Amino acid sequence: MSQWQIGEVRVTRVVESAESWDGTILLPNATPENLKRESDWLYPTFCDQVGRLRMSIHAFVIDSQGQRIIVDTCVGNDKVRSHPAWNRQQLPFLENLQTVGCPRESIDRVVCTHLHVDHVGWNTMLRDGKWVATFPRATYLIGGTEWDFFSRTEDAFLKDPIDDSVRPVMAEGMSELVDDQHRVTDEVWLESTPGHTPGHFSVRISSKGQEAVITGDLMHHPIQCRYPEWHNLFDNDGAMAKRSRRAFCERYADSGTLVFGTHFATPSAGKIVRKDGSFRFVTA
Repeated sequence: MSQWQIGEVRVTRVVESAESWDGTILLPNATPENLKRESDWLYPTFCDQVGRLRMSIHAFVIDSQGQRIIVDTCVGNDKVRSHPAWNRQQLPFLENLQTVGCPRESIDRVVCTHLHVDHVGWNTMLRDGKWVATFPRATYLIGGTEWDFFSRTEDAFLKDPIDDSVRPVMAEGMSELVDDQHRVTDEVWLESTPGHTPGHFSVRISSKGQEAVITGDLMHHPIQCRYPEWHNLFDNDGAMAKRSRRAFCERYADSGTLVFGTHFATPSAGKIVRKDGSFRFVTA
């Protein structure tokens, strides 16, 4: 478990899984040779000795003004998925939540930065052959633009998570479609960072003069601070995603804002700084 305090807001990271990946599966430019050229700041935290990306799938739990909010719910258990490592997986994510004092019954809001497979999985859990809401007291906040796009797709990679992890909570009347002006509390709100998906959000936190932001999949790895224009094979609109990444780095570089990377390896939090005409991610 990792935990941070931003003013009066507490943020807790709960890991589902962590591993090293061949970076070119996600970022074609993230070859071992290119990563090794950046090893002075990436190794050993964010890449391994053979030049693979270290990454994590985790959720952030935010406690703010009496509300407990979980941001992105990972892959989930029992889901049929094309990626072998995610197919019908059995991982102790709910037990991990319980261990850090955040049992699923205590969650008030579920925020989905976007509706990809590894961000909505624990929205639901399998009970008696049926997908039911994992967080029984929660309201699930779904971006309206995201829903307009994903609810119409016939691509199985995009559609299957919608069918087993989003539609069930909507059918139970537990969801709310929101826009990019939505405030979850006075201290927590959504920030539009489109491109990876049409209605992608990041999540801003501000309390007692301290600032933080959760990236979502605006970027998957700190190397994208150094190279915001590197192509991401999973971006829906590559040109827009690159503009969003660069604007994000420009906005938060040298600002003191704590940046939580949704897939950044442990410790997953740090600050963006300007260096050599671009940016770096420096761990907190």
